[in-house]
Amino acid sequence: MTYPAATGDFRPVPEAPPAYAEERSAVIDLEAIRHNVRRLAAVASPAQVMAVVKADAYGHGAVPVARAALGAGANWLGTAHISEALALRAAGIEAPLLAWLHTPESNFAAAVAAGIDIGCSGWELERIVAAAREQERPARVHLKVDTGLGRNGATLDAWDGLVGEAMEYQDQGLLRVVGIFSHLAVADEPERPETDDQLEAFREALAIAQDAGVDPEVRHLANTPATLSRPDTHFDLVRVGLGLYGLSPFEGQSSEELGLRPAMTVRTVVSHCKDVPAGQGVSYGLNYRTGSTSTLGLIPLGYADGVPRIATGGPVRVDGVNYPVVGRIAMDQMVIDLGPLNVSAGGHSVLGAEAVLFGNGDDGGPTAEDWARAAGTNNYEIVTRISPRVPRRYINEELPSDESRP
Repeated sequence: MTYPAATGDFRPVPEAPPAYAEERSAVIDLEAIRHNVRRLAAVASPAQVMAVVKADAYGHGAVPVARAALGAGANWLGTAHISEALALRAAGIEAPLLAWLHTPESNFAAAVAAGIDIGCSGWELERIVAAAREQERPARVHLKVDTGLGRNGATLDAWDGLVGEAMEYQDQGLLRVVGIFSHLAVADEPERPETDDQLEAFREALAIAQDAGVDPEVRHLANTPATLSRPDTHFDLVRVGLGLYGLSPFEGQSSEELGLRPAMTVRTVVSHCKDVPAGQGVSYGLNYRTGSTSTLGLIPLGYADGVPRIATGGPVRVDGVNYPVVGRIAMDQMVIDLGPLNVSAGGHSVLGAEAVLFGNGDDGGPTAEDWARAAGTNNYEIVTRISPRVPRRYINEELPSDESRP
């Protein structure tokens, strides 16, 4: 089934003719998502699992991924923005759902009405309470403490005041403090001591909240790397993002070594294939020239599709061989140097052959990590930035039996 990439449009679209549907696609293996949930749940047990599906599930498609994750045993869903959470509710997903990144313009009333849990760092509390009054329904709140990351969350100095104010509103029936949470800064570097410092600060914040009478349903601190490497951070709930999509958070440790399966494969077909002489310049700036007579293959994906412009050298697999991108990556296309295929004299042409940018790495194929190294970034960014112009195609789907079909 092929879906639009936008988060909110969750209904299947009519199948396009195969030639068009397969020009380029990001193929999402939902069984890989389910496998990763089961793997992470086993590691985290007895803690529950929150599947983080913010940013359209890291580019994988929030609604299909959320359904797959819940079906495999995830207990909660997590998003950054309330608008993302509302899209999940509009899709009929009723699981516990937390949104934690807000602005003064965030729609707290809609969140309360939809039964969405709201992360609160302090300034949001009055707006959340106002929304609860408007909806005549108590808000579900997770209080966030900054244990060292330095982003949102109340400082430890302000924590006692925030907890006390929240409990006053709870006594008035305007909210329920459902959770207490924080976020780790360097859990992907297990040797660093700051994670121990943050854990100590989190325990201090929990003690303050307990003294104030808070009895939360869930306490949560661990992200994917902490889930995999720090069981002392698991508490009642772990929030897994990157691991849900089968990617490793650790430098030098592969997905396979962690028991995870990458879920996204980005692929297209070779759109042009031609022989060129030695010294042929390639792409804008002519920063690459062929060293000898060679064959160039045109790959119809570029930075408008989310391929980093800076990632010259990133691998593309054609006919079982990984070829590096040569010359600058353009908005819609890039070029690989195939060597002397001599197609003009009847040699092997790869026109129309499948070209894989990254996938699960089986049989030596390229991975998101390979592209991350070429771009000087991380695997999170590589999968998340694949644009809506690349259709998402889902395999191993298990739609609910009552799901209506067009």
